[in-house]
Amino acid sequence: MNSLATLADQLRRNPALQELEEGTLRALAARLEAVAFAPGEVICREGEVGDRMFLIAAGEVSVLKTGERGEFVEITVLRAGDLAGELSLIGPTVRSATLRARGEAQLWVLSHEACHRLLAEHPPLARALLAHLGRHLRRETSTVARLLAQDADRRFKVVCFDTKPYIEAVFRERNHEHFSLRFIEARLTLETVSLAAGANGVCAFVNDTLDASVLEELSELGVGIVALRCVGYDNVDLAACARHGLAVTRVPTYSPHAVAEHAVALMLTLNRRTHRAHNRVREGNFSLSGLVGFDLYQKTAGIIGTGQIGQCTLRILAGFGCRLLAYDLYPNPALTAETGVQFVPLPDLLARADIVSVHAPLTPQSRHLINAAAIQQMKPGVMLINTSRGALIDTAALLEGLKSGRIGYAGLDVYEGERPYFFEDHSDRPLADDLLARLTTFNNVLITGHQAFLTREALRNIADTTLANLREFEAGRRGAALTHRVPLPSTPHP
Repeated sequence: MNSLATLADQLRRNPALQELEEGTLRALAARLEAVAFAPGEVICREGEVGDRMFLIAAGEVSVLKTGERGEFVEITVLRAGDLAGELSLIGPTVRSATLRARGEAQLWVLSHEACHRLLAEHPPLARALLAHLGRHLRRETSTVARLLAQDADRRFKVVCFDTKPYIEAVFRERNHEHFSLRFIEARLTLETVSLAAGANGVCAFVNDTLDASVLEELSELGVGIVALRCVGYDNVDLAACARHGLAVTRVPTYSPHAVAEHAVALMLTLNRRTHRAHNRVREGNFSLSGLVGFDLYQKTAGIIGTGQIGQCTLRILAGFGCRLLAYDLYPNPALTAETGVQFVPLPDLLARADIVSVHAPLTPQSRHLINAAAIQQMKPGVMLINTSRGALIDTAALLEGLKSGRIGYAGLDVYEGERPYFFEDHSDRPLADDLLARLTTFNNVLITGHQAFLTREALRNIADTTLANLREFEAGRRGAALTHRVPLPSTPHP
């Protein structure tokens, strides 16, 4: 490929090696092995133990990281003269990225065994590498310090994760410049938590990761509050929040009407098959075959969970003239007086309802509330609606119920494995989730991507409540003084 002298010159251009003497550079160059890679060939993989250093001699090499959904994301491109895997010079370490040839690529490779011999024979090589790494660490530290020092904005700072343009727009509109808000499209994970550096609080959503490791990092970064812009908090390790003194707030209600109306929209669409009729007419097909529905009037609707959303759903269905059943751990006599709903045990509701709509919170006790046994208790051909939490329904059991005909219709705005998919565009690749892919093949299943909350009124309420929660925390309120706090478990004193 290159002469020893030319290769030594290439090595000198790298910051890690530029101060080495000619003899040390030539000794390093002499131990490099020439290897050619074909276009698309993987040179090394993320997560494997690195035992080689690479010098790009010709061509280009992609540096790839694995995303949350298993896809490769290109971080940067290495070109002639660039080094990769320098840490192999001082010992094996786990690869943090995948290297893949973009086209024909030629590399010089230095094995870990050869590194050890070099380091023993040429101590300046180890000193040069350590000096380079030290400069790198100092530079990164000073960069962070500079960024924090030049931030003249003294307002309470909040980093909002997993945001979309419609979220950013409404938060900016309702913020009135009170907080310094930064919007991040990426979800909060252990890989992205460092983006909260310098923030007083973070604003998170249903699919953000708030486990013990992420919460520990948030605490180390000085974050004091996790402001959830959603109702549920089953993705939050509350015990870890208590250990680290992190406050957690939520939006207990934003628009129960929005979710209830979406649930009824799923019922009407499935029943009258308006989605299928629309597609037919667009193709010039005005046939009515296969579009026969039923009257909602006098049908029995069973509502599981009579919180605010369940109550709104009952009132809408009462307007259709439905017979109403409800199951809740705490029956509401006032609701019975208003709508005529009859509170019954869950098995009774499942056995009598033509339509079952789930509006319960997700808890360890309610997980897979609708399972194979529950489905067997339902009427043949029942309509099942879920706009609450995906894990309330056992998806495998739902599929069996659809195949057997026990479930005649299913309307889902949530799915228990939704995290890798919902809120993102996956139209350019196949669904890797077998259960979700199978659900989409049924013509009596209607799935929406967790959009029941998505109305202008609901978005404004979410923003207003979240910002109010942050204002309370900024004002010094803690614990029970926070209006919409999530109660944390008590932590024993050491």
